[in-house]
Formats: sequence, structure tokens, C-alpha cells
Amino acid sequence: MPNDDRATPIDEGRRTVLIGGTALAAASLLPLVGCSSSEPPPATQAAATPTPPDAGIAKTMSTITTKDGVEIYYKDWGTGPAVVFSHGWPLNADSWESQMFHLASNGFRCIAHDRRGHGRSSQPWDGNDMDHYADDLAQLLDKLDVKGAMLVGFSTGGGEVARYVGRHGTKRVKKVALVSAVPPIMVKTDSNPGGLPLSVFDGIRQGLVANRAQLFLDIPSGPFFGYNRPGAKPSPGVINAWWMQGMLGGHKNTYDSIKAFSETDFTEDLKRFDVPTLIIHGDDDQIVPIDAAGRASAKLVKDSKLIVYEGAPHGITDTHKDRLNADLLAFAKS
Repeated sequence: MPNDDRATPIDEGRRTVLIGGTALAAASLLPLVGCSSSEPPPATQAAATPTPPDAGIAKTMSTITTKDGVEIYYKDWGTGPAVVFSHGWPLNADSWESQMFHLASNGFRCIAHDRRGHGRSSQPWDGNDMDHYADDLAQLLDKLDVKGAMLVGFSTGGGEVARYVGRHGTKRVKKVALVSAVPPIMVKTDSNPGGLPLSVFDGIRQGLVANRAQLFLDIPSGPFFGYNRPGAKPSPGVINAWWMQGMLGGHKNTYDSIKAFSETDFTEDLKRFDVPTLIIHGDDDQIVPIDAAGRASAKLVKDSKLIVYEGAPHGITDTHKDRLNADLLAFAKS
């Protein structure tokens, strides 16, 4: 066969591969034959430092720890001007999901936390009162350095927002929205004759102690969403979601919170409001009746606007979510 110069590079290449392979094999046998070299060969040294399996994974946080050692869970969705949500009893931040999704989808940063003793936050034995709730909110806003926020409080969360303004002012706040909120005060007193008798709240406490799980089915199945009204069509999904959120809360915490939301007087807090305030309340609210709450608050808050949802129950974040979403977005953009 005639010589072909093109064969030479191929033979040389094969020779190089064979020599390299022999060298690697010999290197791998060195430890077995008592090699005394303290420096491993290059191939062995590279294999000893593989890429970590968590390379590129960042550590993130979704909690803060307050000055008194309570861990507060929060969610932070979207970008833009901040809207901060405070939830009702005995729920958690998930109760705001429709409103947060809507506003975050329309150019706003939506933040909501689980109140101490509720949801995914710690369950401290003490400190389940409005002052601590408001201070926790203040520490969250400070930690996230939130500025120019719109605060939105539903039911008990409305009390939390009011007490926040009363204790910390509005240096981080641009607007406030109170939705089915408990202020000025829920319980009936000499100065609040339109409030609910203390026996109503004693009954809730008794039900909580006797059978918390059943109570947390009875409330959403009946007055909370107005499912006890003629012609109402209860949603098992909405009822079960309420029950699940309630049961995530601590027993002691949700018990103490009944006193916090019913007996705290927010009158002086409301008088300190100095930013535009939107008050939204259903006139068939069986949990927080509108006359002693929404309408009374509107009289105390300067520069406030009251929107009444005719025939609406307490839980309008679900039953009237499309209308509420639109009203909150319009207010946030105003």
C-alpha cells in the first residue's frame, strides 16, 4: 500500500492518547504502591474540589424577629409603591391574597404579615394586644424601610393600623384604608351605646375553649360571610380556607386577641389620622356592625371617605372581592 502522509498525524494523536491514558492509570495506582509524594497529581487535586450542589442558590428571609423575640412572617409581592395589609381575626396574610394579587399585578408592592400568634408567626404567651400588634407592624416597616405606604386594615387589622398611627404616626404612611374595621370600639359602653354587649365576646371565648375547631367552622358558615341570610349560597372552599387559617393560629393567642379587638378604644388613634383615609364597610355586617364602626370612624377621621357596600357582610374581601379590588386600586392610584 502506498505511503500516505495524512496518516502520520492520526498515528501521533493515538500515541498521545495512549501515553496520556497510561500516565493517568499509573497516577491512580500510586497510593496503592506506597507513593510517598505529599502533592497529589493535578487530576486528583481537581476531583477533590467538586462544584457544591447548592452553588448559585441564595439564602433569603421571609421573617423578622421583633425586639421582644417574636418571629413575624411576611410576604412581599411585586414592585412599585407599597401597600401594606393587616389581616383580621383569627386569620393570616393569606386572607388578603385576592387583593394582593390584583394590586401587585397592577404596579404595586404588596406586603402582608401574619400577626403574632397567627399563621406562620411565633405564638408568644404574652403580648397579644393592640400595642404589641402595632409595634410589630412598625418594626416590619422599619426593617423593610417602607416609605409612602398605603396601609390597609381589615376587621382586627383595622384596629392594628389605627393603633399604629396612634403610636407611630404617619412618617412612613401616605394613605390608609379601613375595611370592615373594628374601630372606634366594638364593645358596648356608656360612651359607646351602639356597641355589642360584652356577653357576645364572652360567648366567643367560651366557644373557643369548648371546641375551637367547631367554632372556626360555625363563624364562616354563618354570619362572617352572610351565609346565614336567606338565599345565600355558602362556598365550602371559602369556609374551609377560613377554618384552616384560624386553626393555624395559637389557641392562647386567638383567645387573647378577642379582648384586643373588642375592648380596645381607638378613638384617640383615629383623631391622629392626618392622611387621606378610605373607609369601606358593608351595611349587613353582622360581625362588626357599620353604625358603631365604619360610620362612627368616618366621623372621627379627618379627610376620610366612606363607601358603603349595600347588603354586604363582614367578609367582603371574599364575597365582594372584585369590587373591593377595584376600589383599593383606584384609591392607591389617586
